[in-house]
Amino acid sequence: MGLGDDMPIRELAETVAAAVGFEGTIEWDSSKPDGMPRKLLDTSRINELGWRPQISLRDGVASTYDWYLANKA
Repeated sequence: MGLGDDMPIRELAETVAAAVGFEGTIEWDSSKPDGMPRKLLDTSRINELGWRPQISLRDGVASTYDWYLANKA
């Protein structure tokens, strides 16, 4: 499920890094300038059914990671 917002891959990576407490550096392969710079999921069909996101991506990633930590075997 997407939020319908266009988000740069860099921002997505930084969001995940912040949620998991990653303190290293994220390195980008600048030799591949035509890679996918952004990720946008089309939510128009589910929006037609009345669905709207209840939480932000940042909060969703953080709560998913918290759930993972609490439930990993």
